[in-house]
Amino acid sequence: MIRPSCLVASALTAGMLLSTAACSNGGGDGSGSARTDSPASPASTVPASPVAEEPGAASASPSPSVRELTEAEARAALITNSDLGSQWTESKGVAAWHDTLLKSKVDASSFITDKGNAQQCQKLLDGLYSEDLLGKPRGAGAVTGFDDSDNNAQMRYEVASYGKNALDAQLKWLSTLPDLCDQFTAVNGKGDRQTVQVIETQLPHEGDARQGLRVTMNGKLEGDPDTLTLDFAAVRVGDSALSLTNGGLGGTEHQSTEQAVQAGTSRLQDVLAGKSPAPTQG
Repeated sequence: MIRPSCLVASALTAGMLLSTAACSNGGGDGSGSARTDSPASPASTVPASPVAEEPGAASASPSPSVRELTEAEARAALITNSDLGSQWTESKGVAAWHDTLLKSKVDASSFITDKGNAQQCQKLLDGLYSEDLLGKPRGAGAVTGFDDSDNNAQMRYEVASYGKNALDAQLKWLSTLPDLCDQFTAVNGKGDRQTVQVIETQLPHEGDARQGLRVTMNGKLEGDPDTLTLDFAAVRVGDSALSLTNGGLGGTEHQSTEQAVQAGTSRLQDVLAGKSPAPTQG
């Protein structure tokens, strides 16, 4: 039985925007709005921030020729709900499962061999929770969010500049997670145990490099059976990238992930070329 998620009415912090709903296997080639302070705002900005040099984090010293997006450019590169389908609407709140499931600790004992991999899997969960799997943007960024009430799903979508080298390193790390993590156990703050599976997903061949993952957390939440399914997708275009999470306790539609990748890459390419993105066809 799937337990529907609950919405938590909450202002979003400057470092985070979450979209909310009511409350596959292939291979990525590894090859909105600045952030908002209010869930009512469809887009928001991200200040420049240093990036730690460690596995699973973007490089702190990208090329000085990085093309940093301006706030206006980042906003212009965001998709809208018209790019996704009629069931998607602007996000209005924060999903309860964000804290109750993603804020979990990896049970290292579930790794019979290669227990060091538990650290990489913890970085994955931490990155999903803090919404920075690509590292910290070098300058302005934009975030937007959407709810799919038909499927109890949500999508968070971000555009920012990071630097080519930093992005390629991060995409390479992400591509290792299906092998390093595969299946493990995570425990939340209330002691609920989840079996976590990580697989690679196929993305449209857009941009200069891309990586797709699906993360499934299956177990119990406060005594009731629950399954959280999330798509994560990232596409690099030059020094910039779009990234998104899509899913929820009602599952995820990979088609919406693909639509967002295709529309978002086109918009980001136009912005970087100094063009105004073509109007979304509603």
